[in-house]
Amino acid sequence: MTDPRISLISPTGALGMGFLDESLERGISLKPDVIACDAGSTDSGPFYLGSGTPKMSRRAILQDLRRLLLARDRLKVPLIIGSCGTSGVDSAVDWMRELTLEIAKEEGLSFKLGRIYAEQNPTLMAEAFKSGKIDPLPGAPEIAEQTILNCSHIVAMMGHEPIVHLLEKQCDVILCGRASDTALFSALPLMRGFIPGPVWHCAKTIECGAICSSITRADGVYAEIDENGFSVEPLALDASCTPLSLASHTLYENADPFLIREPSGTLDTQNANYHALSERKTRVEGSVFRPERYTLKLEGAALSGFQTVAIGGVRDPYILARIDSWLAEMKVFFEERLQELTGKTLGKEVRLDISQYGRNAVMGSLEPLAHEMPHEIGLLFTITAPEQALANDVARFVTHAASHWPIPEWQGFISGIAFPFSPPEIDRGPSYRFTLNHVLIPETPLSAFRFAEEQAG
Repeated sequence: MTDPRISLISPTGALGMGFLDESLERGISLKPDVIACDAGSTDSGPFYLGSGTPKMSRRAILQDLRRLLLARDRLKVPLIIGSCGTSGVDSAVDWMRELTLEIAKEEGLSFKLGRIYAEQNPTLMAEAFKSGKIDPLPGAPEIAEQTILNCSHIVAMMGHEPIVHLLEKQCDVILCGRASDTALFSALPLMRGFIPGPVWHCAKTIECGAICSSITRADGVYAEIDENGFSVEPLALDASCTPLSLASHTLYENADPFLIREPSGTLDTQNANYHALSERKTRVEGSVFRPERYTLKLEGAALSGFQTVAIGGVRDPYILARIDSWLAEMKVFFEERLQELTGKTLGKEVRLDISQYGRNAVMGSLEPLAHEMPHEIGLLFTITAPEQALANDVARFVTHAASHWPIPEWQGFISGIAFPFSPPEIDRGPSYRFTLNHVLIPETPLSAFRFAEEQAG
């Protein structure tokens, strides 16, 4: 290690969420050694991995990416984008490449572009499973070879090593498939020989941009790492990074706030010390990184069917007083009607879920106020079937029958549900589910990934 300090900026928590122009300008003035930005997550559910489509719009990605490419050109430092297109599948990396080349042409930019592909072949993964190279994570469901083969897409979450591989090849812009958020920020410091403990802890702290500051908006932070620790400050002058705001970020997305697993080992922050250097800036020391067996987290999603949903509201106090039995009675009718019309069985080929929003819909069995009755609730009917047409057909008789389902307290025909839309049935299209919560034991940190390089501009 030649330089005793290395600096980074994390411009925003997710590419496409935006950031303040003045914050980026201030970041540029601080002359960081690398710009890194995450572009994906599983937070929004399995659809984006299952379908291979991005969550953020092309317009939003273009706007953020353009500003970061221009900033990189001014600084002449690496720009690293992780988990392209939300899920990090191969087509998402190619999509981001197209946007990058489009911007380079429009802005007259020239740079060496590197790509890392993280998608895995289901057949090869099934073979790895049979040979004992795939292990379950705690709480993972039982899987079989067919579970893997049914996946529409599988990605492996890369560590820092594939990114280092392209940095060593002098790539200026690196587009990653599915990647550990922290790996984006750890790659250059680790390549330059900085101690892993502070590097990984700093990376974990700044992975979501200004979320680790006192104003948790879409914006950025600036960090410096040295041989003893690291410091972080927000790029916006009206925000602060305090000991509490930095320490609290280790609680985000982690089962254990002190032990955080990465492909190459575990970050241990139990003895970390946080102290404010100023009103806006905090320093952290004492973190260590413990190497362990090298594993790559696998994420897989499979098609679970096609969905039609309907939303309605109930305010009748008599219905609310017997809401559970009221819904249970109508579900018996729905089961009989489905069998009569289609020959299919509710709970097998076709699934019907009715969520009561305003009553235990968020926390379910964990709701501490389960027996308190609100003055109104919203009902979400979700029908999942093998084909969209069947889901819609079922939804039509469900919504009609449910809206007039009787109760003993009322004589005659009633309308007990208010539907805000006409027609009330809304096609949601294909639905996916996560099927893997496992790790792959690779031959090397690079063996599961594919690389490409080209000159842009």
